[in-house]
Amino acid sequence: MAVAEKTREYRAEARFQRVSPQKARLVLDLIKGRGVEEALTTAQFTKKRIAPVIHKLLVSAVDNAKYIAGEQGLDLDVDNLYVKQALANEGPRMKRIRPAPMGRAFRYQRRLTHIVLSVAERDGGSSLVTRVDEAKAEKAPKATAKKAAKTAGKVKVAKTSVKKVSKKA
Repeated sequence: MAVAEKTREYRAEARFQRVSPQKARLVLDLIKGRGVEEALTTAQFTKKRIAPVIHKLLVSAVDNAKYIAGEQGLDLDVDNLYVKQALANEGPRMKRIRPAPMGRAFRYQRRLTHIVLSVAERDGGSSLVTRVDEAKAEKAPKATAKKAAKTAGKVKVAKTSVKKVSKKA
């Protein structure tokens, strides 16, 4: 019986950042699911105030992955890492008071954010280089899948009729 290997996740956190979670999510959505190299470039050239913090956090997550893999003796391909999870959670809010007309005061809140980034290694099947043997092996199952789809399409579906019931008062 084959045991599936669990993909390792490496994470880094930046807590109590002085930006609202909504603004941080704008940058995090740009890098979510991308390769680490592409995500670093995107974060570096994004013109938002939180972008340098996210870039630094992404570098930290990659460094954490290298360190932990080295400590545990795991074989880690840094070029195969991608951003698996990018979250901006709400932190505590700072309550502030702003002067208002006629001696009154208005309250407002400064929002803080906890940013969590986790990177993981992509599965071995999605490499950039494909061999000729793998390309031929992939074509064979596709032909059988098409035949199965055709036979599945021939199954007749029975239609049911619905009677309308009217109420008389």
